[in-house]
Amino acid sequence: MLKKLFQSFRSPLRRTQHIRSTPEVLNSNQHSLQRAQFSRYAVNIVERLQNAGYQAYLVGGCVRDMLLNITPKDFDVATSATPEQVRAEFRNARIIGRRFKLVHIHFGREIIEVATFRAGHPQNDEEEDTNQSSRNESGRILRDNVYGTLEEDAQRRDFTINALYYDPVSERILDYANGVHDIRNNLIRLIGDPVQRYQEDPVRMLRAVRFAAKLNFGIEKHTAAPIRELAPMLREIPSARLFEEVLKLFLSGYAADTFEMLVDLQLFDPLFPASAEALEHNPTYTHTLISEALINTDLRIKQNKPVTPAFLFAALLWPALPKRVLRLQDRGMPPIPAIQEAAHELIVEQCQRIAIPKRFTLPIREIWDMQERLPRRSGKRADLLLDNPRFRAGYDFLLLRESAGEQTDGLGEWWTDYQDANDSERRDMIRDLGSKGDGEGAGPKKRRRSSTKRKRSSADASGAAGE
Repeated sequence: MLKKLFQSFRSPLRRTQHIRSTPEVLNSNQHSLQRAQFSRYAVNIVERLQNAGYQAYLVGGCVRDMLLNITPKDFDVATSATPEQVRAEFRNARIIGRRFKLVHIHFGREIIEVATFRAGHPQNDEEEDTNQSSRNESGRILRDNVYGTLEEDAQRRDFTINALYYDPVSERILDYANGVHDIRNNLIRLIGDPVQRYQEDPVRMLRAVRFAAKLNFGIEKHTAAPIRELAPMLREIPSARLFEEVLKLFLSGYAADTFEMLVDLQLFDPLFPASAEALEHNPTYTHTLISEALINTDLRIKQNKPVTPAFLFAALLWPALPKRVLRLQDRGMPPIPAIQEAAHELIVEQCQRIAIPKRFTLPIREIWDMQERLPRRSGKRADLLLDNPRFRAGYDFLLLRESAGEQTDGLGEWWTDYQDANDSERRDMIRDLGSKGDGEGAGPKKRRRSSTKRKRSSADASGAAGE
């Protein structure tokens, strides 16, 4: 369902106008949070840092999610202590990062992230210390280790709903950017000038979409307005970072809504250019296949079933593959080598945008390769395919293609029956193929709309996502 882009309740203010020297303070009787709701390790870190003479607060997503009655995935702490000072207080602390210098404090499997208050970046080259802070020509922040005050830290955060500081000792919330107001009004709003903030870090456009989908919020109109024009800036982001961001977008349980918003805001193109082209030239089929895959992924996540990026990326990229396969076949290449060559070409191109690791690209290619092998069922081929470790992934992907309207002459139904049949019934099914001159098909047929395909439940249509 396409998200509505809400209008703001007031005009956006420039960064220099948006700064509040004193926060709105919400005492314990003005909000629903209690320290017992938060990780005891995170609360302990805040208390120890405060006792050592530093300012320290629980901050960001954990405060936002608790106000929305959502269980946080992690708990972050912001403090006036430098990373070195934090490490000196905790023997189980480790400094990480270069672009953002952070401290991870380990408590068994739980890791609490501690960040030092940061200030805004100098606006001219003479003031900028390249060892601590640097930008590229387009304004993107390359290094962000300029430490500052609590007030400055609040203003450099991206969205108002993430600029909330909770003190578990006094049980007060400090709100510098009207974040509680925007939470109550279900609104995603950038702090400062949207164009400047997106230029500093184009990934903020993806974060706006992710939060809107996750929280079922609208994106404030001035926050949304520059996105379509600035979307190409995502091409400047390192492909490894985009891989992590795409996982957050599509493996958080809200992938279907996220996809709709990415397409609407023209953010899908810089992430998946070949698939975006397929969406333009064959919109119904491409949109249906990707949406079905994402709906099934969301369902599996809600059911606490395992998922893997391999099946997800296989679905996101598949609509761009058949055209390439047919082009190679027209040049005389046999079907299986054609799909293998086209798959290699497509994945290499995609990895230039999103660095999909080899542990996922290999299964992607095997899933696609199975689409050419599944029609070939004569003799002992069906049993050999059934024993193939990628059979289930390939079979589920076949059902996904059928649900999107591809004509496969009942191939998915045949494989469904074959799995449930006994040995004798399977031999009869193979003989029937021979009498019909079938079993040597050349892979995916031309697509048509169909609503009569027999398939397993939608929850299982991407069951291989966990295999």
